[in-house]
Amino acid sequence: MNQYLVLLRGINVGGKNIIKMADLKASFEEMGFSNVVTYIQSGNVLFQSEEKDKAALTTQIEKGLSERFNFDAKVVVVSQKELAAIVRDAPDGFGKDEKKFRYDVIFLKEPLTSKEAMKSVRVRDGVDTAHAGKQALYFSRLISRASQSYLTKIIGMPVYQNMTIRNWNTSTKLLTLMEGRNG
Repeated sequence: MNQYLVLLRGINVGGKNIIKMADLKASFEEMGFSNVVTYIQSGNVLFQSEEKDKAALTTQIEKGLSERFNFDAKVVVVSQKELAAIVRDAPDGFGKDEKKFRYDVIFLKEPLTSKEAMKSVRVRDGVDTAHAGKQALYFSRLISRASQSYLTKIIGMPVYQNMTIRNWNTSTKLLTLMEGRNG
């Protein structure tokens, strides 16, 4: 069995697309996935499948969720191997000074590449830093000046439709959960 993480975009944010995690879990089980677990309310689903084609999984999941919950579901599918590489390949020092910085991983929906995504990312000198990884962008910002960060600007851009953001702690916790399920 192959282990995957699905990151849903735009659920349980600002009172829109409210989905209970128990309902989300049930929908994945109804789609035929096994060992389904959700993590926090932002739409993180761990599951196993014999399917190896991520594009096929993405299509199946988006169609199933769109029909079940009556909204245009967009998801990013990440294999355990990919998530391990995203965490491992973070820039030096990323996630290490949580008292001073907020750290986020911007996961990219294929076929969007990090090179292409970086063209849309602006940073404010002295506030933000952004780095391109292979399959994700790494974004940090000073907590003391977070209101001046350009991260929120990306949300209004068309390219954002092919991204979803998780904080560093959530990203690393999801990897730990995936690794623990291999036991």
